[in-house]
Amino acid sequence: MSVHLKNFLKEWKKNRPLFIMTIPALFLIIVFAYLPMSGLILAFKNYRYDLGVFGSAWNGLENFRYLFSSGTGWLITKNTCLYNILNLLTSQLLAIVIAIFITEINQKVFKKITQSVIFLPYFISWVIVGTFVYAFFNYETGFLNHIITSFGGEGVNLYSMPGVWPYIICAFNAWKWCGYNSVIYIAAITGVDSETYEAAAIDGASIFQRIRYITIPCIKPTVITMILLQVGRILRGDFEMFYQIIGNNGQLFNATDVIDTYVFRSLLQNSNLGMSAAASFYQSLLCFIIIMIVNTVVKHIDEDYALF
Repeated sequence: MSVHLKNFLKEWKKNRPLFIMTIPALFLIIVFAYLPMSGLILAFKNYRYDLGVFGSAWNGLENFRYLFSSGTGWLITKNTCLYNILNLLTSQLLAIVIAIFITEINQKVFKKITQSVIFLPYFISWVIVGTFVYAFFNYETGFLNHIITSFGGEGVNLYSMPGVWPYIICAFNAWKWCGYNSVIYIAAITGVDSETYEAAAIDGASIFQRIRYITIPCIKPTVITMILLQVGRILRGDFEMFYQIIGNNGQLFNATDVIDTYVFRSLLQNSNLGMSAAASFYQSLLCFIIIMIVNTVVKHIDEDYALF
């Protein structure tokens, strides 16, 4: 009997009730996470509905070659990476600023109201946000053009201007997520010893000096952990956000199409399950590689900040 098996049996006898409690969770993970992974073989097959997943003929890397030979693969990869990097920087930076601002407020009533108002967008569906965006930017009946024309200006058709949509999408993403992310940073700031702030105030440190030399260094582990978790999803665009805001506007696809929306549209238009599976497999593989690289770099700099 191997040493590992002996250690496992010893641990099983010691914590048998805890192991039994984990069985339902493990069962759900296997059924809903690991069993569906068998569908990844679609990425390497010429799928036919009459033959099924396992009966369809293998075609090697043909689905991947078609994806990238058309230029679409590189375009959606670039868009997904750029959008997620911008969303990561804007939402996390804004969340840190809001968390510091809220914790520095002394008025309890104003503090609670401010925190509730900032957190509210998190509960608003992207369907509602998409409707709001359309009502605001629509060329014919939009609120923005109504204001412009009322002052004698000429209306602007933003839905034919791909260059402005990265800014619009990042702004709405930050607006929706900054309140949720700020709660995590508020909890981290609350955990800082209050005596440290009192000692700094007695020494004559201003509020900005306390933030710079106490607050930010103390929440650094939380910031790194949040960034690591977000980096792991850097190749996964927020499908609901992009689809509800952009919709099926072909004029904006080159500037706003990400891997998730491309896969969804491919299934709707031509039902090419093989190429869609290839795009999803490529997306998951890159996410895994990126999180491993970033975690290794962080571990090399400071092992305490790494995820594993």
